Amino acid sequence: MDKNENRFEVISSKTSKANFNKSNSNGFGKSILLPFFSGVVGCSLVIGTCFGVPSVKEKLIGKNTTNSTVQTSTSASNAEGTSTNLISLSNYSNTAVFAANKILPSIVGIEVSYTTTSNSIFGFGSPSTSTATATGSGIIISEDGYIVTNNHVVDTSSSNSYSYYDISEATSVKVKLYGSDETYDAKIVGKDSQTDLAVLKIDKTDLTAAEFADSDQAVVGEFVMAVGSPLGLDTTVTTGIISAVNREVESEGTKYVCIQTDAAINSGNSGGALVNSDGKVIGINTLKLSGSGVEGIGFAIPINSTLDVISQLKDHNKVLRPYIGISGIDLDDSTAKRYNLALGVYVKTVQSFSPAEKAGLQSGDVIIQADGKDIKTMDELNEIKNSHQIGDTMTLKVNRSGQEKEVTVTLEETP
Repeated sequence: MDKNENRFEVISSKTSKANFNKSNSNGFGKSILLPFFSGVVGCSLVIGTCFGVPSVKEKLIGKNTTNSTVQTSTSASNAEGTSTNLISLSNYSNTAVFAANKILPSIVGIEVSYTTTSNSIFGFGSPSTSTATATGSGIIISEDGYIVTNNHVVDTSSSNSYSYYDISEATSVKVKLYGSDETYDAKIVGKDSQTDLAVLKIDKTDLTAAEFADSDQAVVGEFVMAVGSPLGLDTTVTTGIISAVNREVESEGTKYVCIQTDAAINSGNSGGALVNSDGKVIGINTLKLSGSGVEGIGFAIPINSTLDVISQLKDHNKVLRPYIGISGIDLDDSTAKRYNLALGVYVKTVQSFSPAEKAGLQSGDVIIQADGKDIKTMDELNEIKNSHQIGDTMTLKVNRSGQEKEVTVTLEETP
C-alpha cells in the first residue's frame, strides 16, 4: 500500500453554505470525506435529511419485535480461554435484529452549527463569512441526559487542516433522540482532544442508557454492528466482524489503539456505537481508512479505554493529566552520532515554573531513561508518564555534556 494514496480520517460529516469543494490530487475517489468537507451530493444530503429520515428501527426490526424471543448464539472459548459468542448463519439475521433493537434507543444524532470565514487568497478580495453545520452521532450513557461522542464532532476547530478557512467555536449543539423529531439543546460538559472524546448533556430524563461490554474480551471474527447517523441518515445500522484488535493507527498526529472492523462506517458515524451480538457497546466509531481501492477498514476506540476519560469529563469538565513540562526531539542514531549526543530524547525547551524546571532539567539534556526503562522517543517518555498520577514522582536519567545524572520529577496537573 502506498501511504501517499491512503490515510486515516475522522468521520464526522461537515457541510456549509459556502462552496467547500476540494479537488484531490492524490488519486482519492470522489467520495472521500475530509474532516470538514463532503462532496456536493453529500452536502445536499446532509443538509436536507440530517434530522428528517424515517425511523430505521421500524423498517429493520418491526414494531413488534422483542428482545426476549431471540436465541442467537452459543458459547465457545478462544485461544486465550476467554468465552465468546459463535453465531450460526441461520441466526445471523436474528442476531442483527436483536442487537439493533437493544442499542437503537441509546443512539442520538448530533448537529453542530458554526461559522466559517474564508480568507482572501494572495491578498485579493475580502474575507467572507458563512454558516455551516456538522453532523455526528452519540451514545446515551445515563438516564439523565449524559451523552458521549467524539471530540472532533463538537470541536469544529480541531478538524480543519485548510488555511483558507477560519472555523469558529460551535455556536450551537443540538441532539435528536431515536424515534423522535424533537431536538434538544446540548451543553458541552467536557472534551478531550488527546483521546478524541467529548461528553454532552441535555435536559431530559428517563432516557435509555447503553450497556457497555468488556472490550478487552473482543476477538477477531466476532459479529459487530456499527450504529450512527452517517450523512445525517438517523440511526443507520451496518454489520460486519472485528477485523483486528489492538490496531495502532495515527491520525492528524494523534495515535490510537483501536478495534478494526469491516462494518461500513461513513461520514457522520463519528461518536456512534460499535456493538456486539448482545447489543452492548464495545467501541466508539471514530476513524476510517480512505483512499483509492480501500473499502471496509474502519476503527473504533475500545470502550474500556474511554471509561476513565468519560468519568473525568463528567466530574471535572476535562481530563486531569500529569505533565513534565518539556518539549523534546527524538534522536535517531545518525543525528546522535552527528552531534555527539547520547541516544534518547533531546530536551529542546523547559517550561518556566514546570515540574521539569523545578527538578533541574535543562535545555540540551538528553533523557535516556525513565523509571529505569531505556527510552528513545517522546512517545515512550509520555507512555511512562501517563502511567502515573498527579503528585507521583518520576526518576529520569539524563546525559548532560557527556555526564549521566538522575533527576527526580514530581508530576503536576497539566495547566
